[in-house]
Amino acid sequence: MRRHESSPLLNRSTRPDALAPAQYREAMSRLAGAVSIVTTDGSAGKRGVTVSAVVSVSDDPATLMVCLNRNRAENLIFEQNGCLALNVLCYDQLDLARAFAGEGDLPMPRRFALTQWSALTTGAPILAGARMALDGVVVDVQTVHTHYVIAVEAVASAPFRNEAALVYRDRGYHPA
Repeated sequence: MRRHESSPLLNRSTRPDALAPAQYREAMSRLAGAVSIVTTDGSAGKRGVTVSAVVSVSDDPATLMVCLNRNRAENLIFEQNGCLALNVLCYDQLDLARAFAGEGDLPMPRRFALTQWSALTTGAPILAGARMALDGVVVDVQTVHTHYVIAVEAVASAPFRNEAALVYRDRGYHPA
């Protein structure tokens, strides 16, 4: 796995005419994104985080990117374990999204105890009943301003569930 603390393209100096952070956040709040819980388990520990910053990169090899905030030191556990599962949520899993987003301040073991999990290839937790779940190996981590950008090669997938997806839009959760 490669880790890049800086990239000339992505970490160049902020332009003087750059959009202000508050304006950017307001604009991006209009962008609907699938809600997922990314998980990991291994020698560095077990962690799960609710995210909407996920993108498919390539199908050959099957690769996705996940962005995690750097203000949480625990997010380094994903890199340290070297594995990550992407668990895309159905609308009826809204309570899980909230719990793994930190609502209620549940400790990590209690969050995982809220539902059933399994494992595929890497040992990262796969959510039972997820709309879609991919198991993958972390192949690259880059620091881009306030976030870690984690590249993951998918090595396995769980059975799909064809229910309404959970999306985050306009600073709230919605069915799609």
